[in-house]
Amino acid sequence: MEYVLPEEAASAGRARRLTSEFLGRPRHRMNRVGAGHIDDAALIVSELVTNATRHGRSACRLRLQRSDEQVTVEVYDDNPGQPRMRSVTTDSEGGRGLALVRCLAQRFDVAPVRGGGKRVRAVLAI
Repeated sequence: MEYVLPEEAASAGRARRLTSEFLGRPRHRMNRVGAGHIDDAALIVSELVTNATRHGRSACRLRLQRSDEQVTVEVYDDNPGQPRMRSVTTDSEGGRGLALVRCLAQRFDVAPVRGGGKRVRAVLAI
C-alpha cells in the first residue's frame, strides 16, 4: 500500500492512522498482526514521516508492506541528505526519533533514489 502525504505536521498523525488501519485489516491466509506490533509500526511510521515532512522539504510517500513474518515501512522524500542521530540530554524536547526507530526495527537503512531524494526503510519483525 502506498500513500502520498503533504509537507505538514498533521501528516504524521494521518500516517499513524493509515498504518494502524492497514495492519489491523484481516488478510486472507495471513496471520493477524498483534496490537503491540501495530503500535510499534505506527510509532516507526510517525517518526519517519515527521522527519520527512520536517527535514525533507517536500511531501513524502509512505509505502507499507506486510507478510506473516514482517512489516516493511518505507518513507520517501526529496531531500538527498542522510538523517542524522542527534545527541540528546534529559532536557531535550526532540531528537530521539531515529534512535526509537533503530531500537524497534529489525533492520534500518537509508538509500538514495533515482532522480534525487532518499528512501528510509525500517523492517519490523512480527
